[in-house]
Amino acid sequence: MPEQEFPPPRRLVRPYRPDPDDEEPPPWADLPPVRPVRSGHPGGPGHPAGPGRPGGPAGPGGRPGGHRRPEVPEDELEAQWAQWQQPEAEEAEEAAPPPPAREPRGPGGRALRAAARRRRRWYYMGGGVVVVVGAVLAVVLLTGGRPGPASVTPGALITTFQPGELRQVPNACRLVPPATVAQYLPGTPKVALPLPVNGSAGSACNWTVDKPPLYRLMQVNLNAYAPDGLASGNGSATRAATDAYGLALQELQAPPKHSPSSRATVQVLSGFGDQAFSALQVFHVGGAVTDVATVMVRYHNVVVSVTLNGLERSNKGNYGPVSKPQLAAAAMTFARAAEASLH
Repeated sequence: MPEQEFPPPRRLVRPYRPDPDDEEPPPWADLPPVRPVRSGHPGGPGHPAGPGRPGGPAGPGGRPGGHRRPEVPEDELEAQWAQWQQPEAEEAEEAAPPPPAREPRGPGGRALRAAARRRRRWYYMGGGVVVVVGAVLAVVLLTGGRPGPASVTPGALITTFQPGELRQVPNACRLVPPATVAQYLPGTPKVALPLPVNGSAGSACNWTVDKPPLYRLMQVNLNAYAPDGLASGNGSATRAATDAYGLALQELQAPPKHSPSSRATVQVLSGFGDQAFSALQVFHVGGAVTDVATVMVRYHNVVVSVTLNGLERSNKGNYGPVSKPQLAAAAMTFARAAEASLH
């Protein structure tokens, strides 16, 4: 009986094709493809002329072919079923070009590739650190390396201290050298430091000499103003100090009715702080006459006020006379020392 030609068996198991992302091939990558034996192949199980089929030679055990039919593993049976269930996928696999031959791996290749991966990770981390450091340096350089005042929107209220404005003032009792104090306040004056009413933003000091016929009371006050929404203009600290300075000047030039003080003689001073004036007043109280010299200076948001009282005449005791030019000179000297401490 002539042998019947059958088409070559189709390849079932796909050969391994390396994935570009795979750095390590699986253990079965180099194994040859498996070709299962299909039914209908000459000499295979189920072929009309093969073992175990009618018409074939009989073998021992009463089965045709003279031998027992071999047991077919379950994996091979599943592969055979898969062959018939997915014919299109197999044809596509057969039509695809064979994968390029993989170069043989040398000894130690796995360790070298692991080291390369570690180096790449360090390169990525190092690049990220460089980018972050560069951004931080850019911010520091652009902002000047230190915090500054908040940006000001034209026409809006200012709620922060601006450049040049002070948040605190020095101790008023330590502003004038002892030699200067002794020059204008002879003897041993009593020094009093009134309690501040606004913390470190204000300071005051009083020097008193009471030894007839001399009576002097020197008062030095420094006050740093803060931004205030009720101030004129943009409400900045400087505007608040300017308002306080103007109000004090107005009260000296036009004292309220029934005030014991007379209208002050005011002189505007130039080249002294941002604004400055001096004033001279005379007070009449209960038969006593007191001359008062005043110097007021505004520097940015700080107002310095210096007043020197000299008792001209008293209803009790022997006091006076008083030199008004000396009072004005002493007040000016103390005011200049106080204003200089703000720079």
